[in-house]
Amino acid sequence: MDAAEFRRRGKEMVDYVADYLENIEKRPVYPDLEPGYLRSLIPNEAPLEPESYEDIIKDVERVIMPGVTHWHSPYFFAYFPAASSYPAMVADMLCGAIGCIGFSWAASPACTELETVMLDWLGKMLQLPECFIAGTHGRGGGVIQGTASEATLMSLLAARCKAVRRVQAINAKKSESEILSKLVAYTSDQAHSSVERAALIGAVMMRKVPTDNHYAVRKEMLKKMVEEDKAAGLIPFYFCATLGTTPSCAFDHLTELGPLCNEENMWMHIDAAYAGSAFVCPEFRPLLNGVEFADSFNFNPHKWLLVNFDSAIVKQHWQIPLGRRFRSLKMWFVFRMYGLKGLQAHIRKQVALAKEFESLVRADKRFEICAEVVLGLVCFRLKGSNELNQELLKRITKSREIHLVPCQLSGRFVLRFAICARSTESHHIQQAWQHITQLTFELLQECQAKDF
Repeated sequence: MDAAEFRRRGKEMVDYVADYLENIEKRPVYPDLEPGYLRSLIPNEAPLEPESYEDIIKDVERVIMPGVTHWHSPYFFAYFPAASSYPAMVADMLCGAIGCIGFSWAASPACTELETVMLDWLGKMLQLPECFIAGTHGRGGGVIQGTASEATLMSLLAARCKAVRRVQAINAKKSESEILSKLVAYTSDQAHSSVERAALIGAVMMRKVPTDNHYAVRKEMLKKMVEEDKAAGLIPFYFCATLGTTPSCAFDHLTELGPLCNEENMWMHIDAAYAGSAFVCPEFRPLLNGVEFADSFNFNPHKWLLVNFDSAIVKQHWQIPLGRRFRSLKMWFVFRMYGLKGLQAHIRKQVALAKEFESLVRADKRFEICAEVVLGLVCFRLKGSNELNQELLKRITKSREIHLVPCQLSGRFVLRFAICARSTESHHIQQAWQHITQLTFELLQECQAKDF
């Protein structure tokens, strides 16, 4: 492919992408396939001779699209959003074309400097304390990670290093291995599995803190566990607070937990992977109060701030890879073409859609809301057994008209309804609810005869 063909094929691909997104709701949101479907559709080895672009594009529809879960369909309500916007896609094209490996300032000055400035823009949008901003005295800032999982691991490793140095400064005879065997970290019992995985990689103990009736960590319980561990000769060194938990979008109480962590010399990391984007709206910014006590902070613009994957922000100067892509270009394009007001409007629209769905659920006495609806996630279930709700979700998934995933809250099987796609409108919410209630009616009719 030379430059001339690239111009032609590039324009064709832009048309294909635009057509795909404009018509995405016509496709089944969830594939109807069995694992291993793809291997039989393509050769066992790479071709010896070049193949035509036309044949490859035909195979996109024949091989790839049947196996795609359409995350940007307005009928996709699973997990959390995967952000998408045209400005970010265009910027990703430019990033691929420039193709720099930004492992140092000299490797590509613009790559390094734009990332620093974009993180300052974000920090100011979120009204973070000055210590998180690089442009003040050069001591703050951060880097773009691939995912929140990486950010959590980096914060834990930094905390571990700091704890070992602190103990050795007091008692130089203590070996690193001896200290590591006594370090203990903490997180919510509602935290994402990546937090526990970070402790496994970091070779430290991690204890899960029981949450209150709103699935949030409170000071009293964490303090009790810290005191127990100190009495047992352990060294509490790290706490990962969550703002917007994966199961129910619950918020740990930073204003209580932060001072405790500071008093106990424990590193406090904040995982706000999903909810962090909402803090650009003044009405949601109080949910971040207490960030001034934190040592590090992460959220993912690639979840809810219209910046395509991958783009996870951590206010802290650590990362695993030496090289990095020019990911800040996506932020630069999106922030300039939407403006802060446009980003706020996107968040507010999706929160309003979640509230609309919540009102539909509350109006139907067969259902119950299982957690406070704060942002764009609604946790609900049919009143009845876990098995009944499992069967309802099974039928929803099999229908392939909408896509939801479950969670467990207080031992109950709960359905999660997250507003995800940028294109989701009120009529999609109404249609989704109509579909759920129709499947519910059919299920309950069958259960009357079977005593489900």
